[in-house]
Amino acid sequence: MVVHDESNPRALTIFTWRLLVVVVAFLCCVAVSAGDRRSVLWRGSSIAVEDASSHVLVSPNGNFSCGFHRVATNAYTFAVWFTASADASVVAWTANRDGPVNGVGSRAELRRDGSLVLQDFDGRVVWSTNTSDTTADRARLLDSGNLVVADAAGNTLWQSFDWPTDTLLPEQPITRYKQLVSASAKGLPYSGYYKFYFDSNNILNLMYDGPEISSNYWPDPFNKWWDNNRTAYNSSRYGSFDRRGVFSASDQTQFNASDMGEPGVMRRLTLDYDGNLRLYSLDAAAGRWHVTWVAVARQCDVHGVCGRYGICAYRPGPTCSCPDGYVATDPSDWSKGCRRRFDVRCDEPFVFPEMPHTDFWGFDFNFTAGLTLKTCRQICLDDCNCEAFGYKKGSGKCYPKISLWNGRVWSVPDDQAIYLKVPVRVKNLGLDPTLLHFGGHACTMDERDTSVVSSSYLHGRGNTINFIYFYCFLAVVFVMEAIFVVVGYLFVFRADSAAAGRDRDEGYSLMVSHFRRFTYDELLNATCRFTDELAKGSTGSVYKGVLEDGRSIAVKRLGELTQADEVSYYGTDLVIATYRRDDDFGYRHVNERN
Repeated sequence: MVVHDESNPRALTIFTWRLLVVVVAFLCCVAVSAGDRRSVLWRGSSIAVEDASSHVLVSPNGNFSCGFHRVATNAYTFAVWFTASADASVVAWTANRDGPVNGVGSRAELRRDGSLVLQDFDGRVVWSTNTSDTTADRARLLDSGNLVVADAAGNTLWQSFDWPTDTLLPEQPITRYKQLVSASAKGLPYSGYYKFYFDSNNILNLMYDGPEISSNYWPDPFNKWWDNNRTAYNSSRYGSFDRRGVFSASDQTQFNASDMGEPGVMRRLTLDYDGNLRLYSLDAAAGRWHVTWVAVARQCDVHGVCGRYGICAYRPGPTCSCPDGYVATDPSDWSKGCRRRFDVRCDEPFVFPEMPHTDFWGFDFNFTAGLTLKTCRQICLDDCNCEAFGYKKGSGKCYPKISLWNGRVWSVPDDQAIYLKVPVRVKNLGLDPTLLHFGGHACTMDERDTSVVSSSYLHGRGNTINFIYFYCFLAVVFVMEAIFVVVGYLFVFRADSAAAGRDRDEGYSLMVSHFRRFTYDELLNATCRFTDELAKGSTGSVYKGVLEDGRSIAVKRLGELTQADEVSYYGTDLVIATYRRDDDFGYRHVNERN
């Protein structure tokens, strides 16, 4: 057992400092261990991509996390995701989704000018908020999943809710200027071709907006807006869903989650990469998402899902195919559709093989009812740009088509058929356009390193996360010990200096009270020029003298003097000794210095 003497200030101070080292080290490591639990990024602070596994913002309720989210081998986005979701690809919001940053050297920082920025490995700012030159004090992740930049008073200067990507959270609005854009593929952040938005008629729509064509497919494009129970007269263009799972919008769009009203359920409304809008509920125990509402019940009704010339059919699930004579442009991405294996010239004969129960929606350059099949066929022959025609038996409806998109095979037999325009020479090659070659609607993703300017940035990271707390503790102890040594040294040095000063003062007082340095002239005057001799010895004579303060002294003169300027009690010529009268012993020397 170590006993500290409280009467010893130095020992008490050393004990106090060592206790402080332990306490601060403990608090620092607790802070680091809770680093992934902070919900605020303060002004001047940053999050590095290298610490993506541990340094994130977490909402106070723990439902959402914000930080760097890995999307490929060496590519990360700055995103907000669902903490409890077992599917790591499900995110609620992404900054700069079409430009992931490098896995080394990138960081998100709330700068001192008030702007939240995302920097790539070379320090280049690839994304930022519009809060520069403001009083922004912090970036905070709220319980709602909303990432906000606010000032010291809590006023919101910027929020992620105003910049949705492909997902809406409860109470997050879709407006005139804010829309949802799907991802290009499952697990990838890049923008796809589908949009959920308010059109110029104030109606909420789902639209395929591809590189070649665009078309709306929800609500039912065959109907007028009043047939779809919508209104175009409210121009506020606002929609959102509440925490009960009820969505409502200014155009009278309304739908409910199948588990509507269940308390504590996390929900999201996502425009998926396949173009369908779905409302999801999270099973918190399993971390799995369940669809509780879907916009398009039949996936083949989504436009662009199989690309140009592609045809969607149920076998039994939705599957993409190409007609005979056509091949998939990219078998790994059916949104790119099919391409012809033959060319078409206007000045050659054509045949029109039938594709029963099939339709390519839209792109009709003419429509006429009550026509014969022969007349409809002639309309397509007369136009060089006609690629096929649709014909409905019985009603005689004719749909000559200038382009073939959104192909689908009716699951229920229908009188609608498509007649492809095929050169006779192709038919003579033995190709049968009535045949469909199904390849499946596979959307795969390959992990690749992101390209960077310098290969020096492609450093792999080892499994260092297990040692973070250990290294932190060592670093904190080292720093605190260094501070302890420096401060302790200064304290002890000052204490020793003060003690030494006191010793010097006491010694100086003792010297002043008992000894004094005299000049030769002073000794000469005190002894009346060495006239009153008291004794004589082999080394010299002793003379009586009287100082100015009345004290009697005896001065021993050692032989002949050779110096006459400064003579003192410690000199080689004279020894000064105070003395007093003693009745028994006569004169005796006191404190004599030899």
